[in-house]
Amino acid sequence: MSNRKAILMENGVKNGTSRNVLERCASVNEYFDIAFKVMLLGDSAVGKTCVLVRFKDGAFLGGNFIATVGIDFRNKVVTVDNMKVKLQIWDTAGQERFRSVTHAYYRDAQGKYATFILLSLFKAWLTEISEYAKKDVVIMLLGNKSDMAAERVITHEEGEKLAKEYGVPFMETSAKTGVNVELAFQAIARELKHRNIQQPHEPKFKIHDYIESQKQKSNCCGGIM
Repeated sequence: MSNRKAILMENGVKNGTSRNVLERCASVNEYFDIAFKVMLLGDSAVGKTCVLVRFKDGAFLGGNFIATVGIDFRNKVVTVDNMKVKLQIWDTAGQERFRSVTHAYYRDAQGKYATFILLSLFKAWLTEISEYAKKDVVIMLLGNKSDMAAERVITHEEGEKLAKEYGVPFMETSAKTGVNVELAFQAIARELKHRNIQQPHEPKFKIHDYIESQKQKSNCCGGIM
């Protein structure tokens, strides 16, 4: 086997196309009923890419990845009340020099609300959202790296305080163990679905109540959400 062929196989290249591109093409063609944009915001090294990969692929990158340059995205379809909801999740670079690029994605082409999941410097990012995004967007605060106390950017106490102050849901997650990662995106998907397709007879969806009920269910069953 030639060195070039070996390298291509190692990097997951098939017929000149990388594995990531093939996976994206497959996810784009996956059936869905409704789609929403979700943006991961936060400083560098807070775990945005790791959270995304954990949710999309069920894997942990650890230190085996290159920091996001500019902006990247992945799709995942989840089921909410028998409806297929596609989340187009945008992974943004945290460095200041890429902010102007990121701002262009705060609204999508159809003018729908983008959803923002924040992993650091909550107040600073809120200022950017209020300046560049539409009003009444869905915002969630994540305290990632719950398994590594020394590396956490948002402590439990800080997260609870900020969430109460701004009226947004707060969750502690771990991209390494998977704790609460799936639940965070499921909660976002349900909130967006109910905001856009609310049936007259349906009770108003409350994201805080949903998160707490799912946490209690997980604790009773001993599972990882």
